[in-house]
Amino acid sequence: MVITKKIKVYIGMSGGVDSSLAAALLVEQGYDVTGVYMKNWTADLPGVKCPWADDLADAKRVAVQLGIDFKVFDFEKEYKQKVVDYMIDEYKKGHTPNPDIMCNQEVKFKLFLNAALEDGADMIATGHYARVYHQGSVGQPITPSSLLHAGLNQGPGALLNSDSRVSDEITSKPTNLGDSLITIGQQSRSSIVLSDTLEPKSEVAPGPNSDLERSSVTMNGRRKGEQEIGILKQAVDKNKDQTYFLYRITGKALGKTLFPIGEFTKPQVRKMAEERKLTTAVKKDSQGICFVGQVGIRDFLSLYVDSKPGEIIDKRSGKVLGRHEGAIFYTFGQRHGLDLGGGMPYYVVGKDMDKNEVYVTTDLNDDNLWKKSIHLTNVHWINEKPGDGKYQIRVRHRAPLVGASLSFDNKNVILDLDNPERAIAPGQSVVIYDGDICLGGGVII
Repeated sequence: MVITKKIKVYIGMSGGVDSSLAAALLVEQGYDVTGVYMKNWTADLPGVKCPWADDLADAKRVAVQLGIDFKVFDFEKEYKQKVVDYMIDEYKKGHTPNPDIMCNQEVKFKLFLNAALEDGADMIATGHYARVYHQGSVGQPITPSSLLHAGLNQGPGALLNSDSRVSDEITSKPTNLGDSLITIGQQSRSSIVLSDTLEPKSEVAPGPNSDLERSSVTMNGRRKGEQEIGILKQAVDKNKDQTYFLYRITGKALGKTLFPIGEFTKPQVRKMAEERKLTTAVKKDSQGICFVGQVGIRDFLSLYVDSKPGEIIDKRSGKVLGRHEGAIFYTFGQRHGLDLGGGMPYYVVGKDMDKNEVYVTTDLNDDNLWKKSIHLTNVHWINEKPGDGKYQIRVRHRAPLVGASLSFDNKNVILDLDNPERAIAPGQSVVIYDGDICLGGGVII
């Protein structure tokens, strides 16, 4: 069978080094790559210019350097509704939301994915530090899609006859995008079947639904109409791992997604970008709010909410210790920004949004500061719902994985922790893992 078409991948390019290198690696591996800048936010804030124009220019320069097509997808209206308004509403309720999680759920792996597929892409890619394994029929081998395998001297981006999308051969040679193929283990409690040895399958990748419907049988034995499912796995660089932010996307979306840099550490990414003389190789990583840049959350919220001063009260004595600028700006476990003078440090252990009061304590053993049991609502599973049992959880980005027993209360999840965890804030997400596999998670009640 003769190769007639390459896999077409639309990669989200933010203008940073991670997505720039991801695009370069896709090009090197033989994919038909189109760079896409997602215009999500363009408004300036008082004293701070939104960096979107500079980021767009940087993304364009890299696209020109790589010789790939480049497009801009405008999601600003939808982003304001689904991410920014959500974040503001949650803070008004006294919660501590994470806009990056909602951005991934609603924009990058929904709006962007759908727009890319409608525009003719077979898959999308991003510069996230994560790995995805594409699973076809139960019992069939799984391949880490971030290990982009070379095939038939055409690179892994080459599709076989695009009408049938059936491969006659399987390549087993890893490329420079990964050190080796790895074993994840036996069938997990979440009923995701993982093969004992992971062998690369054909370079066939699913395209839009219309393409899948035209195909007959894929290399994994899926009949037409069946969709490939992705399994989310932590990145090699555990310090940069971003699966915490990705837990609300679906297995179907992951089935059409590549994470090309998931096998590398941040220093390796920098070095590889410098070796390729990418113009963003030395660009600093963005900080602050995900869509505004160098802006603190208090400065941003103050533009959209009506806040008023209130009392800071010692939880044990009931004594008024000072004044705050608005209870909305404080979160559980917070220490800095209270301005309560010298002496023992105070920590936020509660707040009453109706009374606009913030409660603090110097007692590090306060029951409100530590939680042994966590209840989650708005639970999302990437693939199948796991069973009761022991898992690992992450209570915030970059927090270490800790052991917990999972059980269910109707649609909610109860997590009984092996050891108490500090500063568990309502509105924050807890993400649940089975080993390196990210199963999903929920929002703290």
